[in-house]
Amino acid sequence: MNTAKYIGMDVHQATVSVAVSNAAGKIVMEGVVESKRESILDFLAGVRGSLHVAFEEGTMAAWLYDLLVGRVTRVVVCDPRKNTTKKANKSDRIDARKLAELLRLNALTPVYHGEKSVVRLRELARSYVTLTQDGTRTMNRLKAIYRGRAIECTGRKVYSPRYRQQWLEQLKEPGVRRRAERLYQQLDGLQQLRREARQELLAESRKHSVSKRLRKIPCLGPLRVALLLAWMQTAHRFRSKRQLWSYSGFALETHASGEYRVVGGELQRKRKAPQVRGLNVNHNRGLKEVFKSAATQASGSPRGGVLYEFYQALLAKGLQPEKARLTLARKIATLVLTLWKKGEEFNAELVKSKQA
Repeated sequence: MNTAKYIGMDVHQATVSVAVSNAAGKIVMEGVVESKRESILDFLAGVRGSLHVAFEEGTMAAWLYDLLVGRVTRVVVCDPRKNTTKKANKSDRIDARKLAELLRLNALTPVYHGEKSVVRLRELARSYVTLTQDGTRTMNRLKAIYRGRAIECTGRKVYSPRYRQQWLEQLKEPGVRRRAERLYQQLDGLQQLRREARQELLAESRKHSVSKRLRKIPCLGPLRVALLLAWMQTAHRFRSKRQLWSYSGFALETHASGEYRVVGGELQRKRKAPQVRGLNVNHNRGLKEVFKSAATQASGSPRGGVLYEFYQALLAKGLQPEKARLTLARKIATLVLTLWKKGEEFNAELVKSKQA
């Protein structure tokens, strides 16, 4: 007798709507519980059998996954953009039932949640990236004040404490000058916090043995490697390099239609190639930024070593610069995957032997 129960959870800040389906697809239990640890576990304790739970990726997904993994048979965090069914009516109850049914049919696209060993590193990486973005916004606001009054402010001197008073004296309105002073104070605080966050991030990344091997790849310094470890979590989640390319936003998105025709009573496939629509949109933006910035640096200077030579060889073959940089970014991603999964040391022959 199949005792499996398929549980769909529609998670919100205050409540969680739950629908429980049996192996035949019949809803055997429904309810609404508070979005608290005790309430969710008490509800699941009342369900008998092998429990399979599904909920959508969101703000509380990581917390709920860590809460349930190990307590139930299977936990699936799904991508809500890829749920295949559509209904005219929508409610928490309907959404929970839909998740339970899609889970029973194995029709959900899972989102990876799994490496607890890098939880601290991921949080430190998020902190560093957030502080960097906030600092950039503050600097843009400062320059906007000067540009809005026709004051030339190119370069980085406008941010330097050494020249700060000279810049403030050019602002004649007291209110505007006071606003700029506040922004300078905010920038100083953010830069100090960013330096502290960077130190903590680098110190945590050194605890992972693979970081030392990855830093030997040209243009992958300690900071980029730390972010790589945080965003990838583990290389073993990717079966091949093409999966990593897709996750990093380097996979080509193609569209095709009417691929077959009947000729003389036989089915034949048309020779027309699928239309390329650019790179895939659904990807990890942080990971793409790491590989993209590394490829840009390696392609712009001989300091990139063997990667620079690889890029120049692509240009010599007639490849356009933007496509050559894409190929170089793919090569860097492939090197990271190879060294991480196989435990090998970096060797220039890995770049020369085969193009990405």
